[in-house]
Amino acid sequence: MDWATISASPYYTWVILPFLIFLARIGDVSISTIRVIFISKGFKHMAPVLGFLEILIWLLAIGQIFQNLHNPLCYIAYAGGFAMGNYIGITIVDKLSLGQVLVRIITRRDAVELLSRLRQEEIGVTSVEAQGPIGPVKILFSIIKRCDLKRVVDIVKQYNPHAFYSVEDISFVSMGQFPESRPRRRMLNIFRAHRKSK
Repeated sequence: MDWATISASPYYTWVILPFLIFLARIGDVSISTIRVIFISKGFKHMAPVLGFLEILIWLLAIGQIFQNLHNPLCYIAYAGGFAMGNYIGITIVDKLSLGQVLVRIITRRDAVELLSRLRQEEIGVTSVEAQGPIGPVKILFSIIKRCDLKRVVDIVKQYNPHAFYSVEDISFVSMGQFPESRPRRRMLNIFRAHRKSK
């Protein structure tokens, strides 16, 4: 069976083609979402590559739409792929945990233990005395890698469970204290132990 016969079959027209358009739209919109995030985070070398792939996939999808204007399922698949692509793209960006964030913690309790624990984790933190609406508070500021956010939030909840905290994206950091990633730290320790044994 040749390609002309397959493409002319009702099964291809009403099932396979809309499904392929749906997948193509998921692909190009997901890439578009990731590309925009990369641009905002300063990954200027990856953005052009993603942009090339995004437009290439989009051209393939829109080309099939124009060749099958009589098929309403193609329109539905195109729109559905766009919606799903946004969701998948955002999910992928969340999993990648790119860039840095500013964590602002406001607590009424004594924050000595919290500060000590954060510094034990090699997380740079600045504390400021302030006045809240119902009394004195302590404000803690820390710029961390997004991949460390869950660990920091867990520490805050452990030592000051009723503390208020907010998280903001930041695009540029000139300098700071960031904890090494744990796999890298283990590799360094293994390397040092190997050197001492010689």
